[in-house]
Amino acid sequence: MSDIGDWFRSIPTITRYWFAATVAVPLVGKLGLISPAYFFLWPEAFLYRFQIWRPITATFYFPVGPGTGFLYLVNLYFLYQYSTRLETGAFDGRPADYLFMLLFNWICIVITGLAMDMQLLMIPLIMSVLYVWAQLNRDMIVSFWFGTRFKACYLPWVILGFNYIIGGSVINELIGNLVGHLYFFLMFRYPMDLGGRNFLSTPQFLYRWLPSRRGGVSGFGVPPASMRRAADQNGGGGRHNWGQGFRLGDQ
Repeated sequence: MSDIGDWFRSIPTITRYWFAATVAVPLVGKLGLISPAYFFLWPEAFLYRFQIWRPITATFYFPVGPGTGFLYLVNLYFLYQYSTRLETGAFDGRPADYLFMLLFNWICIVITGLAMDMQLLMIPLIMSVLYVWAQLNRDMIVSFWFGTRFKACYLPWVILGFNYIIGGSVINELIGNLVGHLYFFLMFRYPMDLGGRNFLSTPQFLYRWLPSRRGGVSGFGVPPASMRRAADQNGGGGRHNWGQGFRLGDQ
């Protein structure tokens, strides 16, 4: 038990709480301590009965049973692996920025879930985090089942097909990938690669709650030529030069 405790405490803080909730809430439902009916995201109950906890419980709950247990464990593994890699990689020392990413993705998924009557949100949120990691490490070669190897940028789509084969829903994975792409585009691709406006910014209250331990979020890509010329004319001042990019996560 001490080994399990040491392993659990070694998980980065935000991932640790997310992982623990994703284990505890399904367990509560499985044991019958609280009826699972209270965990689903039902638009009528949320909007008209003011059961405001449902978007949160729907994010952590998954109906574990003989037909869904393997799918649950696989996605729990993805949560642990790729959330840990992001929190200790691109967002190392920036817990407020990582929490903001999760909140942004979660809000987008909740809105989509209400519009499309998606009752469970665990898989879409996990897939959105996996998608961001895959894009930040897009040229890294990753290994998947049966020894298959390919670039990380294809991983979300491979997992989409894999989860569908073992009993998942393409819609859940697709929504997660699209939300992850939205965050990645607005936070990294559009402002840093294309020189556009920065639409996303972590609120200051999150920085006060979770102080940073180092500089900004690890960069991605190369600024446009016009921005590099402007920086050269200003003697290197202005916007930070993000360099040639690099691979994040485990090699």
